[in-house]
Amino acid sequence: MSTIGRIGFRAGVGAAIATVAYDVVQVLQVAGVLHFPIDEILIFATSLGIVVPFVLEMVALHHTRVGDARFWTRAGLVFTTMYAVFGSANYVVQLTTVIPAKLRGEAETVRVLEQTPHSLLWDFDALAYIAMRRVLLSDVLPAAAVRRLSVGLHGADVHVARRVRTSS
Repeated sequence: MSTIGRIGFRAGVGAAIATVAYDVVQVLQVAGVLHFPIDEILIFATSLGIVVPFVLEMVALHHTRVGDARFWTRAGLVFTTMYAVFGSANYVVQLTTVIPAKLRGEAETVRVLEQTPHSLLWDFDALAYIAMRRVLLSDVLPAAAVRRLSVGLHGADVHVARRVRTSS
């Protein structure tokens, strides 16, 4: 495996670990085991922990592709950037501004920044995850399909070459 391949693999593992950590925190929060402020801190911190490894994973994937497959992985990088910007903006604001204000009893001063249904940062979070899903559709699935097609064509070429040799 190339250096970029190893970086991408390790970044993917890191993103997966952060995602599992997020899932565990989410379950504990819904089950009532975690309460404010630790629940919100862990939710947004684990979410933030997904961003950088995910970006590195997608950049590595792009660099391992050739030809037309790079069109799709480049589109995926655009959506990855959207995910990183919208997600990070939300998570950092929650961790550094909203939660500390709530702890100081000043929640009203930052109410407009709080991630609540139909708020600006709730929409940022939604846009981040819509962009992440688009990465799957524009980057990962087409790259895998191109690889399968390439392997299939290569196999067909080998089969045709064998038939030509045996009929000569």
